[in-house]
Amino acid sequence: MQIDRILAERRPAFSFEFFPPKTAEGLANLRETLAVLSDDAPDFVSVTYGALGSTRDTTIDIVKWIKQDLGIEAMAHFTCVGATTEELRTTLDEIEAAGVENVLALRGDPPAGQDEWVQTDGGLLYSTELIGLLNEHYGFAVGAAAFPEVHPQAASPESDIEFLKAKQDAGASFLITQLFYDNEFYFDFVARAREAGVTVPIIPGVMPVHNLRNIRRITELCKSEIPEPFERQLEAREDDPQALQDLGVAYATLQCVDLLARGAPGIHFYTLNRSPATRAILAALRAAEPWTRAKTPV
Repeated sequence: MQIDRILAERRPAFSFEFFPPKTAEGLANLRETLAVLSDDAPDFVSVTYGALGSTRDTTIDIVKWIKQDLGIEAMAHFTCVGATTEELRTTLDEIEAAGVENVLALRGDPPAGQDEWVQTDGGLLYSTELIGLLNEHYGFAVGAAAFPEVHPQAASPESDIEFLKAKQDAGASFLITQLFYDNEFYFDFVARAREAGVTVPIIPGVMPVHNLRNIRRITELCKSEIPEPFERQLEAREDDPQALQDLGVAYATLQCVDLLARGAPGIHFYTLNRSPATRAILAALRAAEPWTRAKTPV
């Protein structure tokens, strides 16, 4: 089923995101994690795409396995990086032939060690061009990325929203946000997007904290802010990994409760290829059903 239809028929929708491992052991662990999380009946699962398409084949294989063997709706991340338009279409043909119905269209980041994004000769420059290609030649439901704290390369918050509207106009039928730890960024962002004419669902992305050093690196890369009170409590537990992870789960649960109670269409969990935290949060949400308190959708 296409994700835009899922979002229209089910509220809230819960989804998990994974990245393709680089080792056989990592791949085995991921398959085990996915098998466990499939018991939680996610509405869909997405798999990321490495820089310069470095995990292209692995991504496609995992997406096929999720869709065909686990019977879970799958979405492949897809970028413009390191490929000509012809090469992009060859890969998209393979994804479509596997029965996958959903693609998250991204420009993609430059590879590690490269500061500037460089367009491939014969390739695409913007995610809007990729969205247009997908809608012109394929029948996928197409998602796109959104940035509550503003894309790091955007000229201004206003231009960031304008580009978001351009993604919708090109054919994106739903949006998934970058991670954030202050919900007010999300709700302010959604309000500005709606005022600008963005009408498609905007799914908040949530990443439970597992490791303080790692989350500082991730938030620095994507220019997301860790609220000072939360960071202070994380620092107090830095030498106690289990206590820090427990806090990460508790904070993410509170985040999700607030998001759903105020009308968010669902939650997209950045799992970091782990199952315990996501399973605990999702179980708590399904037990409390905070979405029943939502007065209006956002």
